[in-house]
Amino acid sequence: MSVYQQILRVNTPGPGFVDITQQVAMVAEQGGINTGLCTLFIRHTSASLIIQENADPAVLRDLSRWMDELVPQSRAWEHDDEGPDDMPAHVRSVLTKTSASIPLAEGRLLLGQWQGIFVWEHRARPHQRTVVVTISGSAA
Repeated sequence: MSVYQQILRVNTPGPGFVDITQQVAMVAEQGGINTGLCTLFIRHTSASLIIQENADPAVLRDLSRWMDELVPQSRAWEHDDEGPDDMPAHVRSVLTKTSASIPLAEGRLLLGQWQGIFVWEHRARPHQRTVVVTISGSAA
């Protein structure tokens, strides 16, 4: 079994989604693993990772509106040390996820036709996020 790991730095423009599918696919190819697993982990508590449709941007807009209704910033949150968007971002991260696993075959991600990998920024300001990409399995 072989393991390859790389850390991606992802600049977010503020709240919303950043498609990292191509970056992760490039890491998978560089890893030299033929059959195995790609594991992703975002090293933050106010942003998350999702695998979601990448064909129709309305899907991501609907997800954003749904999350805004579910976790309003206007609530009287106790934790607000980093601003009023801090605690809502933590809650949003808990409701989504901080890791994902994607199978590999022939050195490629086995995502579905319409699936993309996104960093979902939950804070109001731009941030640089780090995503650990670990590729493991049998070498080519």
